[in-house]
Amino acid sequence: MNHQWVQQGCWVYICVWFQVSDSSDFGVSEDGAVYALRRLSLVGSGKAVEVVYAQDPQSKQVWKTRVHLLVRPNGNSAGLEQVKPVVVRGDGTLRRVKRDWVIPPINVPENSRGQFPEELVRIRSDRDNNRLLRYSVTGPGADQPPTSIFIISPISGQLSVTKPLDREHISNFHLRAHAVDLNGNQVENPIDIVINVIDQNDNRPEFTHTIFNGSVPEGSKPGSFVMTVTSVDKDDPKTANGMLRYKILSQNPQSPSSNMFTINNKTGDIITVAAGLDREKVTQYTLIIQATDMEGNPTYGLSNTATTVIRITDVNDNPPEFTTDTFFGEVHENRVNVIVANLTVTDKDQPHTSAWSAVYRIIAGDPTGRFSIPTDHTTNEGLLTVVKPIDFELTRSFMLTVEAENEVPLARGIHLPRQSTATVSVRILDVNESPEFSPNPKSIKLEEGLPAGSLLTTFTAQDPDRFLRQTVRYSKMYDPANWLEIDPVNGRISTIAILDRESPYVKNNLYNVTFMASDNGIPPASGTGTLQMYLLDINDNAPHVFPPEVEMCEKPDPNAINITASDPDLTPNAGPFAFELANRPSDVRRNWTLNRINGEYAQLRLRIGSLASGIYEVPIMITDSGNLPMSNTSYLRVKVCQCDHHGDCVDMERIIAAGLGTGTIIAILICIIILLVLVLLFVMWMKRRDKERQAKQLLIDPEDDVRDNILKYDEEGGGEEDQDYDLSQLQQPDALEPECIKVGIRRLDERPLHHDHQYPIRSAAPHPGDIGDFIHEGLKAADNDPTAPPYDSLLVFDYEGSGSDAGSLSSLHSSSSCGDQDYDYLGDWGPRFRKLADLYGGGDD
Repeated sequence: MNHQWVQQGCWVYICVWFQVSDSSDFGVSEDGAVYALRRLSLVGSGKAVEVVYAQDPQSKQVWKTRVHLLVRPNGNSAGLEQVKPVVVRGDGTLRRVKRDWVIPPINVPENSRGQFPEELVRIRSDRDNNRLLRYSVTGPGADQPPTSIFIISPISGQLSVTKPLDREHISNFHLRAHAVDLNGNQVENPIDIVINVIDQNDNRPEFTHTIFNGSVPEGSKPGSFVMTVTSVDKDDPKTANGMLRYKILSQNPQSPSSNMFTINNKTGDIITVAAGLDREKVTQYTLIIQATDMEGNPTYGLSNTATTVIRITDVNDNPPEFTTDTFFGEVHENRVNVIVANLTVTDKDQPHTSAWSAVYRIIAGDPTGRFSIPTDHTTNEGLLTVVKPIDFELTRSFMLTVEAENEVPLARGIHLPRQSTATVSVRILDVNESPEFSPNPKSIKLEEGLPAGSLLTTFTAQDPDRFLRQTVRYSKMYDPANWLEIDPVNGRISTIAILDRESPYVKNNLYNVTFMASDNGIPPASGTGTLQMYLLDINDNAPHVFPPEVEMCEKPDPNAINITASDPDLTPNAGPFAFELANRPSDVRRNWTLNRINGEYAQLRLRIGSLASGIYEVPIMITDSGNLPMSNTSYLRVKVCQCDHHGDCVDMERIIAAGLGTGTIIAILICIIILLVLVLLFVMWMKRRDKERQAKQLLIDPEDDVRDNILKYDEEGGGEEDQDYDLSQLQQPDALEPECIKVGIRRLDERPLHHDHQYPIRSAAPHPGDIGDFIHEGLKAADNDPTAPPYDSLLVFDYEGSGSDAGSLSSLHSSSSCGDQDYDYLGDWGPRFRKLADLYGGGDD
């Protein structure tokens, strides 16, 4: 194929070249029209297929498409169908080529310091040759935020930038250029303008952290990964401005080498490059890391630093070592859970970690497992402890071999040294041990009924302190029935009472007695032993009738009662039993019959038709089946009563007994007593209330106060002589003159005026509530006064005394003279005082 490119008509910044795959037959014009270069004959096929290529001379991008040429329908000769100018799209499809304008991307460096506005490019359409056009741009950076960064001359089409650009803020702009005529008619399709902001190295690298923390196990091999540091650069990472390189500036401490680590200059990975990391010597390293852009160019690149702290983690590379080869301890015999010795070790690994914590074990010298060694997790010491009792008489000392390890295995290549093993010497101390009974408990069998003084057995104890010559003495600790005694020297046990299997202290035929054995050591020690006696039964208890009391109707139907026998003894000393009615009294066999049902039960029947209500005691003789049979006559209490149609007793005693138990009767009595107490309290309260009411009656209401009124008691007095009152007695006695005393008519039985009998004296300022008590006391004194006048005579109790602010009744007497007084003014005080004025004034009424 001949490559012949035909240039299409070019506009400003536009140029497309076309090429036909077979240029000898077809060609393509500048406007994209495909035409035939010579006369063609397409006989037989009627069509031709050609491939047309289009190329952008700037980007060198090539498109292609297939063109199908058909024979004209109006002639026999071959020809070309009218083909419109076409151009190939990027997706391989065709579109019609129109005169268009294309502007390649415009690159503008950021941070420009030129004079603004700075011209970028001139946009012009070839149609402005014969007409005037106006140019404009739209989009972000022009008429959209951020606005006015780019402007265009509407006449010349010169596009300019007005300020420095920042790629880190906006890396590119997409604008659209428009061309219209003076009437505003669009003459060209809008064209896209891409403005790329070219990066400048104006940003230093920034580490993501000021301090990076990492760790690596001690003893790590060279090449072991430690950590990664990261730095970012805002400049374009596709250019050298954003390409970073790392390096280590310093290492502290420089031990055991100054270059223990290295860093990948592109990724920032830190790895070890030397052996010898030992946490026990250096716990951490501090590295200063530098990041430089421009691919690490020290001349043009910008750099920054960060600190990296690498902690050396612990591994179990140091075994525990005992602080001494031999430890010593001692413990008393028979003691358990006692610490004998503290085993101390040293471990250089990090404290309170599994590589530091020690685990102790006994590897020799303790075949019976009497010791254990737990670890004190605070101090890491081994606590040698006794877990099983040790007998001094058997073993007086132990020589233990102890080994210490860590909770986790040692690091590879490290072995336990000799210092991880130690010897522990334990001495056992003797103590005074308690005597021990053997066997304990001791069991014996014997028959009950043994008489007092019978020797039962010997129960002795052995003193474990066989190397000490000590004496053992015996005593009794627990013997609830007090049947036995023990010899304090030889331990012989004998009876002091008759053994009874039926005793309440015997449970399941067993009777337990506890004895104590004590030695004479310092201090004394004692031990206890139990003697278990299994008592065999003998026939020592006679049977009794059961139940002891029964009920029967007066006219029983049926008239039979089943009874049995109760015997505390065991078989064969109990049933079967033989039942028989006693011969006496004679009416027993006349009224009753007893028939044996089996060896355990018998039936009591009423021989006669009926019995009167009452209680009857029927003697029954019962014999057991022991080797030496025992008989007993016991009385069956038969209660004969009236019965209802169900055969149940209905007598009042049964109703009371059934309905009111002892507790109910006691409760009723308590209620009655409480009720009586309440009634008594109520009566006492009523009496007290009446007494208080009588006392309060003496306290007159304010309007009836005796100090202001004259009260009428409706008493006739002792006769006509009482009608002539001596009103001078109402005056204070010490205020009366001698001649006044003689005035008036006095009765012969009247009390002398100045008698010195001791009447109660009222206080100067009494409480208002004590006037009743005062009057009662005065009345009592008058009754006991032999010189007192009769009850209807004037009785002087007391007076308030002189100098009272309220005055006294003597104020009614205007002077000490006995002359006539004018009492008419009292009439102005009301009807009651008018009556008083008449009495004193001597009125006609």
